[in-house]
Amino acid sequence: MASPRTVTIVALSVALGLFFVFMGTIKLTPRLSKDAYSEMKRAYKSYVRALPLLKKMGVTSIALRKSIGTLEVICGIIMTVVPGRPKDVANFFLLLLVLVVLFFHQLVGDPLKRYAHALVFGILLTCRLLIARQPEEQFTERKAFSQGGEGQAAPHKKVKVKVS
Repeated sequence: MASPRTVTIVALSVALGLFFVFMGTIKLTPRLSKDAYSEMKRAYKSYVRALPLLKKMGVTSIALRKSIGTLEVICGIIMTVVPGRPKDVANFFLLLLVLVVLFFHQLVGDPLKRYAHALVFGILLTCRLLIARQPEEQFTERKAFSQGGEGQAAPHKKVKVKVS
């Protein structure tokens, strides 16, 4: 049977991966939702207007929207189907993207309801990454400790305390 840690990581990976594939696809094509696609186009135009440095660098709203959408789709697919370390790399890139998007929303003065989903999914990405990066032996130690019955001595580690 899979450990609770493994089940949690797999569930978060699949859910987050599918969400970002969906959101990235909305940024790339109007096939899923014409209204959402139009809203994304409008939002990215306001992001580029609010950040003149992007215009100076030659970044258009179309290029910004399509590059972020493409990265979301690629990372979402990796999070959903690719096993191992690439999931953590995709998780990290998606977390950076969420931070950039939150910065854009703050820059243009959007109300909280416009970017609350980004906050929630940023927290979920952070949780998934923290759980995935914890060594497996921490969980086996806790399990062994919690399974020690009454009257059994719990395993102790020697701890050195530096007193100044």
